[in-house]
Amino acid sequence: MTAPLFDQWRARSPHYDETHEAVSDSVRTFVSREIMPHVDEWETAGELPRALHRKAAEAGIIGVGYPEHLGGSGTMEEKGWDPFHSLVQSEEMCRPGAGGIPASLLTHGIGLPPIVAMGSDDLQQRIAPEVLSGEKIICLGITEPGGGSDVANLKTRAERKGASYIVNGAKTLITSGMRADYITLAVRTGGDGMGGVSLLLVETDRPGVSRTKLDKMGWHSSDTATIHFDDVEVPAENLIGPENQGFGGIMRNFNGERLGMAQQAAAYSRLCYEDALDWARERETFGKPLVTRQAVRHKLARMLQMINATQALIDHAAWTVQDGCAFPGDFALLKVQATQTMEYCAREACQIMGGASFVRGARVERIYREVRVMAIGGGSEEIMYDLASRQFGF
Repeated sequence: MTAPLFDQWRARSPHYDETHEAVSDSVRTFVSREIMPHVDEWETAGELPRALHRKAAEAGIIGVGYPEHLGGSGTMEEKGWDPFHSLVQSEEMCRPGAGGIPASLLTHGIGLPPIVAMGSDDLQQRIAPEVLSGEKIICLGITEPGGGSDVANLKTRAERKGASYIVNGAKTLITSGMRADYITLAVRTGGDGMGGVSLLLVETDRPGVSRTKLDKMGWHSSDTATIHFDDVEVPAENLIGPENQGFGGIMRNFNGERLGMAQQAAAYSRLCYEDALDWARERETFGKPLVTRQAVRHKLARMLQMINATQALIDHAAWTVQDGCAFPGDFALLKVQATQTMEYCAREACQIMGGASFVRGARVERIYREVRVMAIGGGSEEIMYDLASRQFGF
């Protein structure tokens, strides 16, 4: 096997140092021991075992970047953790080539941040330690059966009645939705538009919560659900941040989600490159290695060109997060760049590998199945272009 491309890339990037290498080595060891031997089993089962969350927490994976007093590994101020530590973690979690594994195992990465950023001290102390220890699973509920990225027009409603909210509505395409103990739920508590949106923590064992499993093209090892809320009573202290001010929290969350998805897409692109290059070096056609064919070399060079350009954009976006100058339009275009790179690399790797890429169990076969969800999740290309154009003022 060739040396992992990202190792070479990090050596040339000023954003990474020995602490990032240490995280990478640690996560890679965990993935090799606890995940790689079970990928096909979990892909068939359609979900991850809950025990994997506890093992990942013990290995320090789930708590990266979260405050120590909440059970995390420490923030930038506490331990020097920065966005690049999260990037190398995502890189290694993608190594099996099964997108449902990082999507489901790290689903707290989209469900927990609003609580840490906006929730009361009591809510943080009640929820975060259990999640960061792997004992509980949290998911995020934004998308509805009647709409996805148009968050300002969501329909699920929470009406205040005394000391509680009564929740009615439905969410769909919810990652980890079948196994989650908690859902960070976007609800309408006020009038129309973004000014009437709030965030509410809902325990999924409350009366009136029901779930339906969804089968999917990709992310097979991740459970995905439609979740219904029928007169669900939720204590008012479960409100995350001020009432009717949840839209800003959702938007902040999207930047992190899109950065993470871009890194995963780049990681899958690199895996396609690595597997295709190894195959081309070993496979002979008409007495010569496949890699000697000019058409194949051009495919590999184009893959490498797109991967390196994409990683440079990812690193820049991560730096803007670290420096406090992140701009949503940049993250929208970054996600498109990364997923288009993934689609190209997956296709060309299949072309180079031929039938070997078509058989279940091949890493490239799994990655090709993940192309569409990566391009759609977190906002489709069309939505990302529209968001960017409005952010840039044209």
